[in-house]
Amino acid sequence: MPTTTAPNQRDAPPAESTLFIKRTFDAPRDLVWEAWSDPEQAKQWWGPEGFTAPIVELDERPGGKWRALMRSPDGKDMWQHGVYREIVPPEFTSYTFVWDEQPDHSSAEERDSHKDGWNQTFDRFAAYLKTRKGGSDARR
Repeated sequence: MPTTTAPNQRDAPPAESTLFIKRTFDAPRDLVWEAWSDPEQAKQWWGPEGFTAPIVELDERPGGKWRALMRSPDGKDMWQHGVYREIVPPEFTSYTFVWDEQPDHSSAEERDSHKDGWNQTFDRFAAYLKTRKGGSDARR
């Protein structure tokens, strides 16, 4: 399911701050979409390795908002939010991503750090899907 994140801007985001990630998961498409779009399930896999997500709110529709609290292994709370740009169930999601503490911060360096964090998140998502269906991990 391709996913894109971009800074919180109304127009097309600058290329240096756009992150495009495509992952293939070894699970039925409907199960992947359900686990991706259900806030209660998202709490089980959201965030890089070692992080938790005690709060996940998703209003999955174009123009709908999402918000999440991600907690680091050392207990630091990091709020994040965004707006859904485009949703094509069960194939594609595009949305903005903003750290509450840094609403105007966006750079190629930050984009690259998000790539690592999101790939760890998708590794956790693949492991979660495996527990739901007994399948194998995702392929990059």
